[in-house]
Amino acid sequence: MIKKFFSCFTILCCLFLCTSCFDVLEEINLNSDGSGSMVLTVNMSKSKTKLASIMLLDSVNGYKIPSEDDIDEALKDVVLHLKKANGISNIKQTKDFDNYIFTVSCDFEDIASLNGIAKDLIKEQNAKGKTNFNTTNFSFDVSSKIFQRHFVYDESIKKSFLHLKKEDRKVFNDANFIAIYRFDNTVENISNSNAKISPNKKAVMLRLDAMSLIMGERSIQNKIKLTK
Repeated sequence: MIKKFFSCFTILCCLFLCTSCFDVLEEINLNSDGSGSMVLTVNMSKSKTKLASIMLLDSVNGYKIPSEDDIDEALKDVVLHLKKANGISNIKQTKDFDNYIFTVSCDFEDIASLNGIAKDLIKEQNAKGKTNFNTTNFSFDVSSKIFQRHFVYDESIKKSFLHLKKEDRKVFNDANFIAIYRFDNTVENISNSNAKISPNKKAVMLRLDAMSLIMGERSIQNKIKLTK
């Protein structure tokens, strides 16, 4: 199953390298008891016309172009992986090949269940690539009402990027990572200066360009203190 997860990641990377405009959206709705729901979205709609033409080809710049069936199978593999994870339920996936928007969503019993989804995948990557990515992506202390998005930058990210061909690097110029976290309680303060608190103070949004993340100039790490 880990190999299938890597296969899905590879397929998405192939599509990324064929378009210069895409957003990766991470959404979490957290209940006061630590349970909640998560939605991951890959949105390439800004380049849908270009992608529609590219999908008719076998390869571009040496990269094999995945078919709609390849993408469909990859998403099914992700769903199968989630169904085997403890504390994960209500798993859904959507695919829109007209606008090239793909989502995977699920409910989780607690943050530990959410971290468990990608734990084995991250460990496999660390062993394979001699990297040191954190296996704990999120944490939530119910008593102190502190939610954290953990992230430790690894220099291998920049090294991998610099090994790409010059024309392939350009595709990340207009790419973005967006994180939206919604809560039952109001937000008192946040640690990431690039993040913004919503007017109703029950959500936090962080939008970063992909290049700043790749080069280690900015981070998705955030500590969010909620009211008790």
